[in-house]
Amino acid sequence: MADKQIHRIKTITEYHRLRGLPKPEHPLISLVNYEDIRQSPENNNISWICDFYSIAMKRNLNAKFKYGQQDYDFDEGTMFFIAPGQVFKIEINPDIAHKKSGWILLIHPDFLWDMSLAKTIKGYDYFGYSVREALFLSNKEELIISGIMQNIQQEYHVNIDKFSQQIIVSQIEVLLNYGERFYHRQFLTRKMVNHQILDQLEAILESHFNGHPINKGLPSVHAIAEQLNLSPDYLSTLLKVTTGQNTQQHIHEKLIEKAKEKLSATNLSISEIAYELGFEHSQSFSKLFKTKTNLSPMEFRQSFN
Repeated sequence: MADKQIHRIKTITEYHRLRGLPKPEHPLISLVNYEDIRQSPENNNISWICDFYSIAMKRNLNAKFKYGQQDYDFDEGTMFFIAPGQVFKIEINPDIAHKKSGWILLIHPDFLWDMSLAKTIKGYDYFGYSVREALFLSNKEELIISGIMQNIQQEYHVNIDKFSQQIIVSQIEVLLNYGERFYHRQFLTRKMVNHQILDQLEAILESHFNGHPINKGLPSVHAIAEQLNLSPDYLSTLLKVTTGQNTQQHIHEKLIEKAKEKLSATNLSISEIAYELGFEHSQSFSKLFKTKTNLSPMEFRQSFN
């Protein structure tokens, strides 16, 4: 079926050819001006996978962008990050005519192979955030990002020497660190949305522990993120910025709260409480409870007598 078409782009040279661009000056890194890219509505049903990193800043794209299961439009200046092997789709609206602008930086992993960034780039969580949320930039932030991208382009325009790769990689690291700063700012300024997610998380945990966890086991970070339609990394970072605790810590906090209720208000044995909360072994429950409260379950119960 047409909507199941997936096209894999293996090289930056192939990307240039498919988008109607001249051959790249460097086979492993390229900065593309969006004004020069040819997009066709004929490709709206194609999903794309690239074998290289894409860091994009777009304005007036007149398109819907789908990354994972999340839709975005580009009515405002927007930045997003795609790691190699991730699926995305661009749906062009031919009925709206605006002058698109922006930049897209393409970086093949082979460009980084002998640099520390080859490993550390995978630690920038926002390559996963984009499954849920793109980064919205102020005019000042756009100027900063554009400046760094143009520094990178200028460096590979000149004669490549033994310093060029390190200088370019250093600029990429600066770009990624600004991305980290701007995402952190975005998390903090979207407090209303964040609190709605917190409320939903609380409802999910409350429902789990008030149901029959013995049949469901302990709630996992992945399962909770799935219920909230978020990636696990995105959810944990959002919670960490908003509350100081990641998802796993929230799960444990709710679990200990429920354990304390049962220890103080029921006559259930420690083993029965452990099983009701979803533990396979009561020893695991007792160990976690002691870690979190500095008391064993029995010591906590005795403190009420």
